[in-house]
Amino acid sequence: MRIAIAGAGAVGRSIAGELLENGHEVLLIDKTPTAISVERVPRAEWLLADACEITSLDEAALQRCNVVIAATGDDKVNLVVSLLAKTEYAVPRVVARVNNPKNEWLFNESWGVDVAVSTPRLMSALVEEAVSVGDLVRLLRFSHGDANLVELTLPPESELAGTRVGEVRWPEDTSLVTIIRGTRVLAPTVEDHLEAGDELLFVAAQSREEQLETLLSGRESGADVSRE
Repeated sequence: MRIAIAGAGAVGRSIAGELLENGHEVLLIDKTPTAISVERVPRAEWLLADACEITSLDEAALQRCNVVIAATGDDKVNLVVSLLAKTEYAVPRVVARVNNPKNEWLFNESWGVDVAVSTPRLMSALVEEAVSVGDLVRLLRFSHGDANLVELTLPPESELAGTRVGEVRWPEDTSLVTIIRGTRVLAPTVEDHLEAGDELLFVAAQSREEQLETLLSGRESGADVSRE
């Protein structure tokens, strides 16, 4: 894939390095001359330009990009880059960095953002994920469909411990995508049994999160399980 990254600071360069290692074509854009450090990411393309200017994005041939990442330290810039990428160049996937959590509500499809990544929120979520059992933790918000990536560690008191995945009537607009069991990562099938201590990752509509937590946590009776 061809990926353009607006912002060649530490974050942008780190992302570029990872993407290049995975075989992608990367273009770094920054308007600050001191940020253009070709020797730090020599395999990337570099462009000294203002990513908020149409002429700069024309020069970057943004219409050829599969993904645009707005990774500057300025939320206003990231929103403008996202909007231009989506509306002017029809970039299929736009990922934007959120620097100030108070601005997170702006980073949605109205501004061309497909995925918003808030470092403070992600760090706090990872801390919660590490210490919480039975509590639903929101790891990532997806703009489309108002869906989130959420995690819950199944507590011993949950009625679902020992139940087959296919027996559980999950709430609407939720999907179990991964079971992490010790060092194993499982792609769940209907025959897999849930075990206490499993880390369960779901993509779920925000409106269903409370219902999902109640079902899994065991704090309230009435887990909706269909026994065959």
